[in-house]
Amino acid sequence: MSKIVEIRWHGRGGQGAKTACLLLADAAFSSGKYVQGFPEYGPERMGAPITAYNRISDERCDVHSFIYRPDYVVVVDESLLDSVDVTAGLSPEGAVIINSPEDPAALRPLLRGYRGKVCTIDARRISEAALGRYFPNTPMLAAAVKVSGVIEPEGFMNVMEIAYRHKFATKPQVIEKNLACLKQSMKEVREG
Repeated sequence: MSKIVEIRWHGRGGQGAKTACLLLADAAFSSGKYVQGFPEYGPERMGAPITAYNRISDERCDVHSFIYRPDYVVVVDESLLDSVDVTAGLSPEGAVIINSPEDPAALRPLLRGYRGKVCTIDARRISEAALGRYFPNTPMLAAAVKVSGVIEPEGFMNVMEIAYRHKFATKPQVIEKNLACLKQSMKEVREG
């Protein structure tokens, strides 16, 4: 069986972590992959910590559980580093991707001894510049694609353009802004 890539998302209610997770599943599916994308439901409310999961593979996957040993972790809200063990079970061969203006080395002490790759992206700055508002999920989605390599960037951009043209059919001005946000995000991921 081919390798299954597992991704765990950590965010807060209202930041779009669940939406980004589901968009990644849609993009991977459109690229010919087998996918799973699902949130962990509990007492979610605006601002409360949430978790979402992706499994992506070239072959059918019959595992249907939460992800306890992810290959990648995406942290949509840097403040979660103080309260959630985001690197629990994270493979040292994978990476943690954190929404932060900080250099990856500056955040390593907050990661409870994790020795794998640490990546950061300033999702706030990129989102506000491209979209005029803070939507962290769009830059974090692009960063997850860039770091994990689960989808080729060009194929990802093509799939996202089609999705945006459908979703924003009545607001075409939003399409180019979102595509620009994705492109810029893939350029600005910092690895440490």
